[in-house]
Amino acid sequence: MSWGTELWDQFDNLEKHTQWGIDVLEKYIKFVKERTEIELSYAKQLRNLSKKYQPKKNSKEEEEYRYTSTRAFLATLNEMNDYAGQHEVISENMTSLITGELTRYVQELKQERKSHFHDGRKAQQHIETCWKQLEASKRRFERDCKEADRAQQYFEKMDADINVTKADVEKARQQAQLRHQMAEDSKAEYSSTLQKFNSEQHDHYYTHIPNIFQKIQEMEERRIVRIGESMKTFAEVDRQVIPIIGKCLDEITKAAESIDHKNDSQLVIEAFKSGFEPPGDIDFEDFTQPMKRTVSESSLSNSRGDGKSEPKFGGKSKGKLWPFIKKNKGAGPEDFSNLPPEQRRKKLQQKVDELNKDIQKEMDQRDALTKMKDVYVKNPQMGDAASVDHRLAELGQNIEKLRLEVQKFEGWLAEVEGRLPMRTEQARRQSGLYEAQNTSAVNSCAQDRESPDGSYTEEQSQETEMKVPATDFDDEFDDEEPLPTIGTCKALYTFEGQNEGTISVAEGEMLYVIEEDKGDGWTRIRRNEDEEGYVPTSYVEVYLDKNAKDVYKSLQKISE
Repeated sequence: MSWGTELWDQFDNLEKHTQWGIDVLEKYIKFVKERTEIELSYAKQLRNLSKKYQPKKNSKEEEEYRYTSTRAFLATLNEMNDYAGQHEVISENMTSLITGELTRYVQELKQERKSHFHDGRKAQQHIETCWKQLEASKRRFERDCKEADRAQQYFEKMDADINVTKADVEKARQQAQLRHQMAEDSKAEYSSTLQKFNSEQHDHYYTHIPNIFQKIQEMEERRIVRIGESMKTFAEVDRQVIPIIGKCLDEITKAAESIDHKNDSQLVIEAFKSGFEPPGDIDFEDFTQPMKRTVSESSLSNSRGDGKSEPKFGGKSKGKLWPFIKKNKGAGPEDFSNLPPEQRRKKLQQKVDELNKDIQKEMDQRDALTKMKDVYVKNPQMGDAASVDHRLAELGQNIEKLRLEVQKFEGWLAEVEGRLPMRTEQARRQSGLYEAQNTSAVNSCAQDRESPDGSYTEEQSQETEMKVPATDFDDEFDDEEPLPTIGTCKALYTFEGQNEGTISVAEGEMLYVIEEDKGDGWTRIRRNEDEEGYVPTSYVEVYLDKNAKDVYKSLQKISE
């Protein structure tokens, strides 16, 4: 089965067919290229999806990933990132092994096809030239034969005419002989040309064209084999990443199976356990007795306040409560005294651990610099030993500060765990931390309601020790003196105090300062006896009274 013998007369159709084959190959290349683009786009979208749901560093979301269910979700996100990577591998391999290789092959195929059909056209032109030469020789032989016949007829006519001279007859005879000779020469030339053409035609259809068509056939078969191999590669590229994708899916399944609902439930307890005891039973109050009703210390009404004491408590303390509510959301008191006991203990322990890590980090830096200094001392050409003394001194100071901080927080931690006596109630009220305990309903109940064992909060323990009734405590709290004025300030800009505890000020307004900025960006000011609150420090220009500031600091030291 050869194109050269079977399709010897289908040169034009073969030319169209081979061009169609190249078009098919280019179409397949375009298909694979679009597939690689889809894979890249899919991988990019998967990576963006995984990144979108990753927890942000130093955010509340990061804390949520201590639960097994959220950790499993995080593992799923990480595996999806690896899953996306495998689709990128598919795209890269298809581009290099299929698109790139086939593109180069198409260029070579076009050149080879052009060469073969150029040879075929050349052979056709040659045989057509031979045919033209044969036709010209044939026409010349035919013309010469006709001329010879006419010359012979003219001679015979002249010879039969008695009126024609002998010379004219001889002339006609010679002309007939000349034409006859020319016809014989044309015949010989035609015969030779015909033999040559037949030979050329035989070579053309049985040698040259079959060879050319055979090369074209081989070229086309190679193209077909090549596109088949590319299709196999197309499938193999996908098959190579299936095991890795399977591992990704296995890891997702493993992460899902690692979810422990009991552990997550325990974490919820650890996260929100307050450490308080449930409230005790409310005493029965007998209204049938004519005697004056006494208020029970454990009555729930005391925590809520009666109609008389509640306005007094709320009116005077409202401005003092909000900073601690705000700090509960963000920056709370340094000793976390605004939190329930169990949560406070966890926060203090966490802070101690962080400080110990910082100390270790500073000590590692100090040890490294000490070794560097020793090297400089032994080899002065490597550096000046005195150049690290300043940094060593800074590290020593930093370590000392951090150790003092650790001691301070360990003291508070010991206080919470009951290893040290509690701070006095007076000191708590003076530092403003006592009011913070009133910010939540649970803590309010903790102040006025007594648990079965008689100890509800630190303040409740103090009340038990001091044997002070709840009503007496309310009166004492209401009679607390407001913070002294330590200076004045001028509002540089207008501030709309929309949050609870803030105070609105107008540009250019003069107010009193009662508490400096403690590093959280807020200054506490007072407009009159009943209006006080916090404003951003950058919104006011503060003029502190030195004497008043010294008195304020003295009061702070006393309260501590």
